[in-house]
Amino acid sequence: MHYFSPDSDLIDRSGMSQDEVDSCFRVLEALRRWQTAARELSEASKRYMKLNESDMRAIRMIIRATEQGMLVTPKDIAHEVGISSASTTKLVDRLVDGGHLIRVPHPSDRRTMCLQVTESTRRSAHDTIGRQHARRFTAVASLPAADREAVVRFLAAMTDADSPQGELAAHSGR
Repeated sequence: MHYFSPDSDLIDRSGMSQDEVDSCFRVLEALRRWQTAARELSEASKRYMKLNESDMRAIRMIIRATEQGMLVTPKDIAHEVGISSASTTKLVDRLVDGGHLIRVPHPSDRRTMCLQVTESTRRSAHDTIGRQHARRFTAVASLPAADREAVVRFLAAMTDADSPQGELAAHSGR
């Protein structure tokens, strides 16, 4: 089954040979397959860690911040995940109760608590999700430098192309 219609009236094919058009559709199909694999990996990671998407985003953010020597507060999580302070409280309580986070006093503000990922959750994320990211890096590193720059330009163009336009922009939440 083809997921992209090669005869869409919305596609500008002017000046392109049929081989060039076919090549474009092969790129889009490869990108679709990668997006599917990435979604499947994300779902498997959430099931393995027994967490939802917001929980996973919070844990990833705390791990990254900790690796950079930064402190994380509930306010930081609310900003990163895009949720209210009440929802953040529930998220933090759930992750603390589940043994994924611990609360520690802020070193300079007695009114603020900081959050840290437990060693068992950090190790679990490292051994599973971290290993997957290492495989991605290996795939990128296997490309010649010029090809990597072409991929960066391509992904930047795809990011621009996927920015909601028109009626979709009004419903994008951005």
